[in-house]
Amino acid sequence: MSKLEKYLPAMAWIKEYSTNKLQADTMASLIATILLIPQSMGYALLAGLPAVAGLYAGIIPSILYSLFGTSRTLAVGPVAITSMMTATILAPFAIAGSEHYVAIAIMLAFLSGVFLILMSLLKMGFLSNLLSHPVISGFISASAILIAVGQFKHLIGVQAQGNNLIELGQSMILHINDINLPTVILSVISVVSLLLFKRHLTPMLSKLGLSPSTSSMLGKSGPVIVVIATTSCVGALSLDSLGIKIVGDINNHLPVIPVEYFTLENMIDLLPGAFLISIVGFVGSVSVAQSFAAKRKQNINPNQELVGLGLANLGAAFSGSFPVTGGFSRSVVNVSAGATTPMAGILTGLLMLFTLLFLTPLFYYLPTAVLASCIITSILQLIDVKEFFRLYQFSKQEALGLLATFVVVLFVSMETGIIVGVSLSLLFFLWHTSHPHIAVVGRLPGTEHFRNVKRFDVETTPNVITVRIDENLFFANARVLEDYVLTLVSEHTDIKHLILMCNAVNMIDASALASLEAIDDRLKSAGVTLHFSEIKGPVMDKLAGSNLIQQLRGNVFITQHQAINTLTAHQAGTNAPTQ
Repeated sequence: MSKLEKYLPAMAWIKEYSTNKLQADTMASLIATILLIPQSMGYALLAGLPAVAGLYAGIIPSILYSLFGTSRTLAVGPVAITSMMTATILAPFAIAGSEHYVAIAIMLAFLSGVFLILMSLLKMGFLSNLLSHPVISGFISASAILIAVGQFKHLIGVQAQGNNLIELGQSMILHINDINLPTVILSVISVVSLLLFKRHLTPMLSKLGLSPSTSSMLGKSGPVIVVIATTSCVGALSLDSLGIKIVGDINNHLPVIPVEYFTLENMIDLLPGAFLISIVGFVGSVSVAQSFAAKRKQNINPNQELVGLGLANLGAAFSGSFPVTGGFSRSVVNVSAGATTPMAGILTGLLMLFTLLFLTPLFYYLPTAVLASCIITSILQLIDVKEFFRLYQFSKQEALGLLATFVVVLFVSMETGIIVGVSLSLLFFLWHTSHPHIAVVGRLPGTEHFRNVKRFDVETTPNVITVRIDENLFFANARVLEDYVLTLVSEHTDIKHLILMCNAVNMIDASALASLEAIDDRLKSAGVTLHFSEIKGPVMDKLAGSNLIQQLRGNVFITQHQAINTLTAHQAGTNAPTQ
């Protein structure tokens, strides 16, 4: 890989680009744009912004990621989770939809981009590992429910605000008398139509003789059909006069950024939310990118992904939009439409720009209830109740982490839910590592392999005990090993040699080193010699100059087999009769 390709990954696919790929990417981008326009506008409304912000978010961010990201299939733009998080983070700052609110959203995108770039420069992609699979699963399921409930207000035509299920429910109950019947009827028709299209359109097209790939691709066009049909009906019959809310005029000019609202105080207050949305967006994006890359036998560079997503968010900020990330549904549309390279993302951005400049009048009569219907029907698939029961069978602790994240996100807030989930994951990790599995091992007959004496029928050596610890040694578990060894020695008064088998130890910290020195001293007092076996190179490098090794009476053996053979021979020599 050349230096240019390292910093501009697009060069890798541009140099092998062909006319055939351009044709495929052009068709894919055309299809993807048609499908993503209503979705993008819906996510803008979900974020509390004007619908046009969704179009802004699909232009420059898509182009920048396509040039600087490493995934050849990931589609970047507004997605449900980050849109919901945007609305939650911005709620305390301004009234949704106001100019002040738009300015804060732009600042959030900017800070998110800065965080992602800084994380890349500091090689901090590992921070995403703090969000374990159970935490992410609980967060996504609860967020999907919140999104669906939050969009329900559009289905019945009432005003409702809130950051959790209780607040949203109370708000809607307060406005229950404001329900608009024509809106409800339109919503029911839209939701039912979308569900029917989603379930039956693809099989129906297959029965008509279309190929499976074509049927699958066209089967995803249900939202487009519903949008066109309902927009036409509302416009032709003037249904907006009955109280059905419509998108209305969409500013088809390039965005004007309200910089007068940009203050240092607001920026500082936004930092926690920007960091959280950056981490969540990055984790979700990389997960999607890696899943598609595995199918195509391609590689994903997480640190370069931070650059691509960071620049995409900076692009969103400078185009007057809100935080973006890689989305699963967007990427599925991209792949299903036949995209072969990131050029499809560039072309999609340009087609979004064309739509913004010339086609926005077509969306004037688009009902907001229909956009809400599209969001709800697409987001429900993210609710995975079965995952909890599957996880419960495997690990009750991790299932508890999932459940806690789910409940707190649902009834408190998204930020608190993430913090609780991560805290529980770290707590369970510390508990697990502070209670390491420690076993006395012996040799499997006729082999050089050593296994737990409680699990296998093994050979042991008189006066020699081997202890294996299956965990790194650090402050949280050092005393546990010390207590185990000293208890073992007190129970076996015939011990002359104790071997600490370290094949599973990858790290020893200062606390563990002090504990090992204490073990050595106590064993010396009891007339027992401490030995080590199978210490890994990096660990031995750290121990080499320590007092432990310098004052050790025993040996450090390369293998456990060597240790047993040496000590057995030594004992045989010691016990041999004198001449």
